[in-house]
Amino acid sequence: MDDLVFDPHPPVLVPVRGGKKFPVRRVFCVGRNYAAHAREMGGDPNREPPFFFTKPADALVSYGAEVAYPVATANLHHEMELVVAIGTGGADIAAADALNHVYGYAAGIDLTRRDLQDEAKAARRPWDMSKGFDASAPIGEIAPAAEIGHPATGRIALTVNGELRQQGDLADQIWNVPEIIAALSRLVHLKPGDLIYTGTPDGVGALKRGDTAEGVIEGVGTVTATIC
Repeated sequence: MDDLVFDPHPPVLVPVRGGKKFPVRRVFCVGRNYAAHAREMGGDPNREPPFFFTKPADALVSYGAEVAYPVATANLHHEMELVVAIGTGGADIAAADALNHVYGYAAGIDLTRRDLQDEAKAARRPWDMSKGFDASAPIGEIAPAAEIGHPATGRIALTVNGELRQQGDLADQIWNVPEIIAALSRLVHLKPGDLIYTGTPDGVGALKRGDTAEGVIEGVGTVTATIC
């Protein structure tokens, strides 16, 4: 490896229930996929085509991690989400076949620098720095679909310091998991190791230093992050 300028960074690995590790390739996120959240953010809850943004793979932080309050924001928000782990790649995947490409599911939190996002929206600029910053994607362990199936319904909720902030049902998604995979696969060639954060229910709100956010998805798992 003498031809490398520096040693490659280690792979990003997410724990899998049972002891294995899931090597992550890319992280995609769906915007405004619950009608109530679309309304609270001033958007249209009508069933328009889904849109996507990304986070770098090394934005992922494992269950229970301490997350430093990010720089360049005074309004850090939590967004509780179901995460889909892709195990088999493909392009132009039919919705009817999409679940065959899923390895498993996890609970995740999309941390957002809301003030930067609002500024970007107002200026019609990209959201990248409001979404893809360091440690912006806490995630719990991945539960293999072979063990839990493919959850289409079930409670999704998040508490902060024990106080309920977000609560909904996976059935409330505007676009369900097969439809999300089908839509995304028409834009990029999905690969094993890709993760998809599938959107958040309403109730998003601010986090401050010392807060502990705990999320749960019925039948899938939990995720915890403490802001320090």
